[in-house]
This record gives sequence, C-alpha cells and structure tokens, in this order.
Amino acid sequence: MKQIPIAISAFLVTLGWLSFPAPARDIAGQFDYYVLALSWSPAWCSSTGDSRNAEQCDNGRGLGFVVHGLWPQYERGWPQNCPSDSHDPSRRESQAMTDIMGSGGLAWYQWQKHGRCTGLTAADYYATTREALERIRIPELFDRLDRDIALPPSVVEDAFLEVNPGHTGDGITVTCRNGDLQEVRICLTRELEPRDCALDVRRDCSQSRILMEAPS
Repeated sequence: MKQIPIAISAFLVTLGWLSFPAPARDIAGQFDYYVLALSWSPAWCSSTGDSRNAEQCDNGRGLGFVVHGLWPQYERGWPQNCPSDSHDPSRRESQAMTDIMGSGGLAWYQWQKHGRCTGLTAADYYATTREALERIRIPELFDRLDRDIALPPSVVEDAFLEVNPGHTGDGITVTCRNGDLQEVRICLTRELEPRDCALDVRRDCSQSRILMEAPS
C-alpha cells in the first residue's frame, strides 16, 4: 500500500476522512509527583476574596500562607477533573480543612479538580494534603509578619530553603501577580519527599521586588 503524502494526509484529517485515536483521558492514580501550592492569603483577599466576602478573608483571622492545593503532576503538564469511583467528601470533612486551606469550599474544589486524579479517597487526599504541609516549615518571619514589606522573590525562596533542608532552588517556585506575592509552590515525590520541579512548573516570578501584605 502506498503511503499518503504528509500534506495530503493533513488535509484529509481536516475533512474528517482520516482519523487517529483520541488521547487517553486523565486517569486517576497515574501521575509522577505533587506540587504543594501555598497561597499568600492577604494578596488573594485584596485581589479577589474581599469582594466575594470570602470566609478566608474575615477580619481577625490573620491568615498568612494557606494551602491552595496539593496537585498531582506529570513530568509535563498535569491531570485534572479525572473520572473517579471515590465518593465525594462530606461537608464536614471539607470544613475540617479550613484551618489550613482557609475555607471548606476551597477544599471541596481542590478535591473535585485535583484530588480525584490522585487515586486516593477524599479522606486520604485531605490527610495527604495535611501531611504534605506538616513536612514543610514556614519561615518564622512570614508567620509573624506585622507590616507590609517589599522584597525580591528570591528572598522568599531563600527563606524557605533555609528552614527546609533537602529542598533545592529547582524544587521551590515563587510566583507573583500584579506586583504581589502570589504563591510558593513546593515539589514533592508521591511519598512527599523533596524533589525538583519539572520545567513547566519551574517558573519563578521575574519581578525585582514584590509586595507581601501583612495579615489582618
């Protein structure tokens, strides 16, 4: 059988005369590593949460870093919204994550989008998220920040590296948005040990200085 020239083949594909298998859907439990995303709550509240009257932003809570999510990753890209036979968490289970995630609603959303892709039950995903956070030390300066400060993003990264031996600069990424610190993203193996981030995650903030608002 003669081979169809590439140009003709491409043309036929656009007409639907030739078909190729669709890529496999994201499959629960099939991933390479985790990203633990720690969001700087004051920045999110200023940009988004305050206008929504978000529970996370209530005056007096004084939240600094909160868990945005524990995200399963491929070495390139990531799965999301995976089909899963696991039961969804109860409202009580999600609300119990408020102390580290700011709200039960965020915990629920993260389970829906990312947790199902881990292959874990909802209870185990929440427990794994909590364990991942417990393995990371938050630099004391950020835990007791009482005024707004502006600093290079590299200082934030260095502060985390100093108190988290075993992690490397390629395993921690600092992101920013509109001049504010957005997140610190920490790459972990499936066993929650330090590892380097894949190239698509390793995108540090390029601004020379970023604002860290004090918690309120």
